[in-house]
Amino acid sequence: MPEVEAIVCDFGGVLTTPLLSSFMAVQDEIGIAPEDLGRAMRAVAEEDGENPLYALERGEMAEADFLERLNDGLEPLLGQRPELHRFREVYFEALHPNQPMIELMRELKARGLRMAMLTNNVREWEPVWRPMLPVDEIFETVVDSGFVG
Repeated sequence: MPEVEAIVCDFGGVLTTPLLSSFMAVQDEIGIAPEDLGRAMRAVAEEDGENPLYALERGEMAEADFLERLNDGLEPLLGQRPELHRFREVYFEALHPNQPMIELMRELKARGLRMAMLTNNVREWEPVWRPMLPVDEIFETVVDSGFVG
């Protein structure tokens, strides 16, 4: 077997607690069943020709526009327009660093491996997620879909 020279790691759900808990917190906060959220995303995808989450994570759609489109999909299902303005705050309140994985990444860097982060993320969320972790201390390269597509 060839020797490992580099590690490529994701952010959410790898260097953090599982993402499901954050999405569940958002759903609990705004009172929307997971099934309705899924239906709304599918309805918007059918209208736009693509899941809006993909455009959001490629940096082609602003977070505010994404939430507006999601509201458009939810309104007919709920009979009212939900309040999604705290989506980001609620999501990140429920997301925490995965300390054992962070320590492993530090150890691997200390052993001389090259370290990179490759993540699908939201452009507007960078000021929130990046300070959660010692990103610049561990990773020599960060490729964030919100900025590179």
